[in-house]
Amino acid sequence: MIEGKFVGLRAIEHEDLHKFLEWRNKPELRKNFREYKELSFSNQENWFNNIVLKSPNNVMFAIVNLEDNELIGACGLNYIDWVNRNADLSIYIGLNGVYIDDVFAPDATKLLLDYGFDELNLHRIYVEIYDIDLKKQKLLEDLDFNFDGLLRETHWTEGKWCNSLFYSILKSEY
Repeated sequence: MIEGKFVGLRAIEHEDLHKFLEWRNKPELRKNFREYKELSFSNQENWFNNIVLKSPNNVMFAIVNLEDNELIGACGLNYIDWVNRNADLSIYIGLNGVYIDDVFAPDATKLLLDYGFDELNLHRIYVEIYDIDLKKQKLLEDLDFNFDGLLRETHWTEGKWCNSLFYSILKSEY
């Protein structure tokens, strides 16, 4: 387990999938994800089998509270481009529908950045979020990610179009 001040990042286990599915299907959280429909347990198992266990271009972790070892969320580095040393960061705290908070999410994100830059030797870690995702926008800005730009009207949710916002941080900036 990779330990921070408040959270640990550990390997995702099959037993975690039911909790992840519950969290991913909450409408208040799902609007910030790329999924547009309810996920089934089969969808979750396919993700686990093909992305978590088999893909060399994705590194996913379960986030646990160090106080009680309770599963509270998930994070990872996705779409890793090993030639150009880039990866897409994903994170959420699913417990109690929190999504992004001021304690666990920053700690987990810092651990993920340390892992990406120090262990995987990445050059750039980026994030795509939607302009309705104010919590993650604040998290990224607080962690000194740079705003790289936006793509207009890329995501349909809650009856309106949202823009995609792109943030990144370079190893030399971290």
